Amino acid sequence: MPESFDDVARALHEDGVRHDAVQPDRRARRRNLGPDAAALLSVVCQAMGARWVVEVGTSNGYSTLWLARAVHDQRGTVLSVDVDGEAQRMAAATLDRVGLRDQVQFRCADGGAVLRGLPDASQDVVLLDAERSLYPRWWPDPVRVLRAGGLLAVDNVLSHPAEVAEVRGRIEADPHLESTVAPTAAGLLLAVRRAPAS
Repeated sequence: MPESFDDVARALHEDGVRHDAVQPDRRARRRNLGPDAAALLSVVCQAMGARWVVEVGTSNGYSTLWLARAVHDQRGTVLSVDVDGEAQRMAAATLDRVGLRDQVQFRCADGGAVLRGLPDASQDVVLLDAERSLYPRWWPDPVRVLRAGGLLAVDNVLSHPAEVAEVRGRIEADPHLESTVAPTAAGLLLAVRRAPAS
């Protein structure tokens, strides 16, 4: 019998907050989406009927959990990418607890390499929530892989503006993207890929 999604999500977020509070190495922190950003992204994914989602940055699986729930009714798939295989094993166990494991494929790999290997216009949603300094190196693949009407989401644009300034500038200058920033705790940038002019 699956456990309550809300209970598991709450406990997972609280565990991430406790872990990060005593972890001096920034790179070893969980750095999850905040609950407000996770819920917002999940609702947007459901509203757009997302079936193909790429998440770069599994961490402990908090955002993975929300994305898996978002694609469940569409029988969709979340491809969750991270360089930490142990973290992904823990995330998979959490998804098992709520009955959402079948919605997620895990890939222990470099996010940029995975994005480069995906076909053009193949994804409904791309979430970037990994090592922020790497995002410019991955360009233009996070946009190239999006279908028309697809969504690019980037976390931490308000909490770490300098670290995402370059990629945010590219998004805002791209004529194919329409973007806004949701004022969640860390700031969630949402950019929609416009359909080509007919």
